[in-house]
Amino acid sequence: MVSQHSPAPSGRSWYGRSRLWALNRVAVNVVLDGLLAAVAAPVAHWLAAPQAGLLHPLWFLAGAAVSLAISGLPFRVPQQYWRFSGISDLLGIIGASFASALLFSVALWLFHVTPPSPTFGIIYAMVLLVVLGGARVTYRVLYGRVPYWAARQRIVLIGDDSVVDLYMRVFERNLHTGTRVAGIVAVGAHRPGQRIHNVPILGNVADIQSILERLVSGRHRPDSLVVTDPAFRGSQLTAVLDAASAKGIAVLRAPALTDLTPAEQVRLRPIPLEDLLNRPQVRLDREGMEGMIAGRVVLVTGAGGTIGSELARQIAGLQPSRLVLLDHGEFALWQISMELSQTAPDIVRESLVADVRDAARLDTIMAEHRPDLVFHAAALKHVPIVEDNPTEGLLTNIHGTRVVADTAARHGVRAMVVISTDKAVNPSSLMGASKRAAEMYCQALDISARASGDPMAMRCITVRFGNVLGSTGSVVPLFRQQLERGGPLTVTHPDMCRYFMTVPEAVGLVLQAAVRGTQGLAGWNGGGKVASGTDRLLDNGGIFVLDMGEPVRIVDLARQMIYLAGLRPDEDVAIRFTGLRPGEKLFEELFHGREAPVPTDASGLLMATPRVVDREAVTRAVEDITRYAQHNDVEAALRILALLVPEFDHNPEGEARTGARDTMAAPPAGVQSLGAVKEAQARP
Repeated sequence: MVSQHSPAPSGRSWYGRSRLWALNRVAVNVVLDGLLAAVAAPVAHWLAAPQAGLLHPLWFLAGAAVSLAISGLPFRVPQQYWRFSGISDLLGIIGASFASALLFSVALWLFHVTPPSPTFGIIYAMVLLVVLGGARVTYRVLYGRVPYWAARQRIVLIGDDSVVDLYMRVFERNLHTGTRVAGIVAVGAHRPGQRIHNVPILGNVADIQSILERLVSGRHRPDSLVVTDPAFRGSQLTAVLDAASAKGIAVLRAPALTDLTPAEQVRLRPIPLEDLLNRPQVRLDREGMEGMIAGRVVLVTGAGGTIGSELARQIAGLQPSRLVLLDHGEFALWQISMELSQTAPDIVRESLVADVRDAARLDTIMAEHRPDLVFHAAALKHVPIVEDNPTEGLLTNIHGTRVVADTAARHGVRAMVVISTDKAVNPSSLMGASKRAAEMYCQALDISARASGDPMAMRCITVRFGNVLGSTGSVVPLFRQQLERGGPLTVTHPDMCRYFMTVPEAVGLVLQAAVRGTQGLAGWNGGGKVASGTDRLLDNGGIFVLDMGEPVRIVDLARQMIYLAGLRPDEDVAIRFTGLRPGEKLFEELFHGREAPVPTDASGLLMATPRVVDREAVTRAVEDITRYAQHNDVEAALRILALLVPEFDHNPEGEARTGARDTMAAPPAGVQSLGAVKEAQARP
């Protein structure tokens, strides 16, 4: 097919045309300024001597034009861009005006022409300054301006006054879009009644509801509210969205000022869902991450999943010597591998199809690639699916974690990072209980390694967090699909709450936890033994918990997604409650019972101190669960799981239960678990 595009101009021809256009612009400026000087000279003469009139010979007018053309060169007046005239241009005009007046007066004296008064030079300089400056200001004001009465979109800007000022300048240069700023809502200190660029400050964002009511009742209803501050998010943004939605007003976000390329193109976009999360920005230890990853072999299990693939992306940016991607799903593995081949082509990459439950396959992989660091993200995470396939969930989440951990330790891996979930806390589902059992095995392994005194013993770092926005099988993609079909949006229960975090943020904090958990390893992250409260907690089986902020009601999330789509809940799109699914509970928890979250010395990370089980007991329990699951004896496997995780309160019918049980009162599980497991083994 023949291309329909015109051939691109060569560099030389483009440069030639560009230079010619610049010269033409300079010539036009010289002519226009000359005409203005020719007008200013007789006006100044008349002001100096009104009886002389305004008629003067052509040489007088030409002399004024020539003197300005000469005097303007040192001040670059002919090169000024009238549309963008500013203070620096005004200073140039001032200098050129007085220099031109001086030169013109000297020329009159040389040709024996008597000025009308001794002050003619000063009067001429002032008139010339007013004419030249006024012409530029008028051009800038009128350039591309849409008449005030023309149909335009009325917007109200929300943000700090200094940021709003910059955006208003941008909108002034973007008038062809038909947008008019009708008001300003201040963030922080505000001065109601004052104006910025002649636009009134309507009040503070805390009073957004009353502000909108006043605008609507006064027939000044805006078409949309535009948020200008990228840091304006969370609960404040949610309040604005709720108030605007009640009035049927859209809420949009302006692009970051650094994204305005060119500045005239202002593309307003809908508010992204993640902006509604009340998530403070966390400072990540980028230097520590590079020290942990750079030049080392890193293996990621479950690399095709949501967390695993983001781990692969961020690790690839930290320059490992080799990145080994392992997943059981061929297509998911191919997707992340192809993506990295384009975004990180210089990173040596291996894509391996393997099941984490296959000990022989894992042993071969570890022996061949000798990873320094393993991130274990492979798991079955969908609660109802694990309820329907209990043995698969137990074998993947418990046995698979043990296989990866034991194989990694045997082949000299320095640290293994295990991805866990808030569903492991007071679990009501098989998935949550299996992840808690996996946590307990890794806790016991890590305590044993730290207590051994062996500097080469593998650290086992567990990181627990809640839901991530947009993950495979999560509620957000489901809501988006239901919105595309016109609804209804299905929510299991009106009181259902969950913790949410964006995928990149969660993975960044996982890496932060890995950096903190590997401090003190010989030859790792600077080496050297550190001694702090965080290290003492880790020595006793502490688990990192990401600071997830406040939980979000799922029904509120559904309503916000409907609002963000420009629709109205219960009117344009219905919300239907379907009831809890097997294994679900209304409220997820990040900590057990009365266990208080303990802050760490790493930003964005808290620490849980759940009970621990000695390595012998948990190993025996895991072996028994694995054997029963492999023989499809679900009842026996769950009996051992319940003994290992006594806080497991199974909810197979999806009953709506409220309140967290006090599991910290349960007796320590060290010796108790050994006896309980032996007793369970003796049962038929």
